[in-house]
Amino acid sequence: MNLLVIGSGGREHALCWALSASPLVNKLVCAPGNAGIAQVAKLAPVDPLDLDAVLQLCRDEHIDFVVVGPEAPLVIGLVDHLEAAGFACFGPNKAAAQLEGSKGFMKDLCAKYGIPTAAYGRFSDGAAAETFIRKHGAPIVVKADGLAAGKGVVVAMTLEEALDASAALFAEPGAQAVIEEFMDGEEVSFFALVDGKHALALASAQDHKRVGDGDTGPNTGGMGAYSPAKVFTPALQQQVMEQIIMPTVNGMIAEGMPFKGVLFAGLMLTKDGPKLLEYNTRFGDPECQTLMLRLKSDLLPALMASRDGMLKDFDLRWKDDAALCVVMAAEGYPAEPRKGTAIEGLDAAAAEADTIVFHAGTKPGADGAILANGGRVLGVCGTGKTIAAAQARAYAAVDKVRWPQGFCRRDIGWRAIAREQK
Repeated sequence: MNLLVIGSGGREHALCWALSASPLVNKLVCAPGNAGIAQVAKLAPVDPLDLDAVLQLCRDEHIDFVVVGPEAPLVIGLVDHLEAAGFACFGPNKAAAQLEGSKGFMKDLCAKYGIPTAAYGRFSDGAAAETFIRKHGAPIVVKADGLAAGKGVVVAMTLEEALDASAALFAEPGAQAVIEEFMDGEEVSFFALVDGKHALALASAQDHKRVGDGDTGPNTGGMGAYSPAKVFTPALQQQVMEQIIMPTVNGMIAEGMPFKGVLFAGLMLTKDGPKLLEYNTRFGDPECQTLMLRLKSDLLPALMASRDGMLKDFDLRWKDDAALCVVMAAEGYPAEPRKGTAIEGLDAAAAEADTIVFHAGTKPGADGAILANGGRVLGVCGTGKTIAAAQARAYAAVDKVRWPQGFCRRDIGWRAIAREQK
């Protein structure tokens, strides 16, 4: 088969790496890709948001199956556009992608179908939002309704912080917000493949959103992750499948927009049980990197079964080993990352035992150089029998990377390692 992967981040490098190992794949193309993906796939300089250009690429490369990595092309209807022209795709159509594209849509669906989540209000008017915030007080959570690359959420611990976040949001024309109660607990990322009717549980992970050690500083798209999240027990997984995932699948059917693709549930494990923070309609980044390292089975048949409605009797095998990903980001991230700086030592890093370096924001430079070309630039991953072993291997590889203009957190996996030590 000829495959096309859409995207250019660390998630897409991990997907391409996993798909390139499938015996079913004859040709693998990635649009637009990055310098690391170029090692396993042919790159095509096509904008994923240019629907007609992607369609033409599918025709030119005789593509049999398309895997859409990031959320933005899903939300604007890339899957609809390609499927209408006869190209099979993994990922939800435009209507179903509203689960990520609109936090308000997701919250309303939860309310209608009894899916446990935080109490909330929806607002398109700044004054009404301010009244709601003053009534409920802090801590409180202020969210932009649409896509925000993982940075559209402010967990306000004071009333002033909440009012400032709301004012900044509504300073933008046409802004809409979801303001919801603060939920106390531990966050977990959980993934399930969905084929419209059936759902197949994948695996759990935990992300580190804050830019600084000790979970300090502003939110980012994710500074690192590990899988599995041992706090997410088999009993909790069963509870989430029964109370959150399947009611969502059935609710989307009832709404006339069956969901196909991967449901990425951001969960809060509260004293009252797991509750849904938000849905993403694609694999997480950097969680995907850890999942692909733990997956034993061929990824491609699972993605095809999701698209074809054939997940009912499907199964996947997972390694018992843990995987941990450390994100190396460019100086200035998450505000204004510095681009164009040279990264050295990648071969030495990749030569470390049980490690792999996924590229997220890189581009090729002159004479074989690798240049930073984004905010989150590398995902340096390690595997091991424990989270602590995976962490040690990942940071040993990080220390081989020579990139003065880059930085990373030095505590990825701290919560899980503390549990292991107990």
